[in-house]
Amino acid sequence: MKILITGGAGFIGSNFIFYERARHPDYRIVCVDKLTYAGNLMTLQNFLDEPGFEFYKTDICDRQKIYELFETERPDIVVNFAAESHVDRSIENPSEFLQTNIIGTEVLLDACRKYGISRFHQVSTDEVYGDLPLDRRDIFFTEKTPLHASSPYSASKASADLLCMAYSRTYMLPITISRCSNNYGPYQFPEKLIPLMITNALANKPLPVYGDGLNVRDWLYVEDHCEAIDFILHKAKIGSVYNVGGHNEKHNIDIVKTILSVLRKPESLIGYVTDRKGHDRRYAIDPSLIEHDLGWKPNTKFEDGIQKTIKWYLSNKVWWQNILNGKYLDFYDKFNRSKKKG
Repeated sequence: MKILITGGAGFIGSNFIFYERARHPDYRIVCVDKLTYAGNLMTLQNFLDEPGFEFYKTDICDRQKIYELFETERPDIVVNFAAESHVDRSIENPSEFLQTNIIGTEVLLDACRKYGISRFHQVSTDEVYGDLPLDRRDIFFTEKTPLHASSPYSASKASADLLCMAYSRTYMLPITISRCSNNYGPYQFPEKLIPLMITNALANKPLPVYGDGLNVRDWLYVEDHCEAIDFILHKAKIGSVYNVGGHNEKHNIDIVKTILSVLRKPESLIGYVTDRKGHDRRYAIDPSLIEHDLGWKPNTKFEDGIQKTIKWYLSNKVWWQNILNGKYLDFYDKFNRSKKKG
């Protein structure tokens, strides 16, 4: 079995590679990543010279290179993690998100049509559903919830989902889709909420909290998400769409206070800042369909997952410090030079 994983040097993609290597050591893995600011090849450095693992620095929007890659590698399964994903950046520059998240997905789908695959899995987000009111904790996103995106990011992901569904119906392409809640865990880029708060707190820097901090997210430990995708790849029917959530709804401000408490830092570090434009108030996923159909349930309670996450960042300061000082950006060139010499 050969799996092509796009965006594999990013947060969730790299964790999925770790999961697959541990769970299915006989699988061959092809990792594709453009290595934009959020792609960190240092995360995968232990795999780069292993047999059964190949890395390509490639933009999924580059049709010629993607077709050449498919021609060479002939993957059985494609899992698409590749995406611009930071909402703030999408508000400042929507075009990059439309290009990667929509056109890039279309290029991959066309490559799958041309060269044939047994499964294309699109990794999506609960943000495609919009948001829910804070005062209705009895309402959750289900797979039947209409798409109602709020930001350029979520609109681009909703568009990609619809494109996948269209290819499934029009071309009979074997597609599945998963829509996950907010992920957290090891190797997450420090611009995201939890690693940003951890790294800022360790440096005694202000912790910026949007608006009143009462926005609610459902938090999913990244390893649980990887397990859910693996379940979908091996058990789900073609054409299935599954919501993947962690049953861990938390206010943003409570997340921040928990991190400060664990690190024994004062709450005076919290600084409230102007709210994000169009900021969704609440996300909450009902994952009962994947639990019923495939037998998947999240294993990690937030109270345990946040402890593990904080401990990881404390034990791996070099990894995130290399991001903050920019050294991680040079790793690919060093790897490429050594590979050519070899």
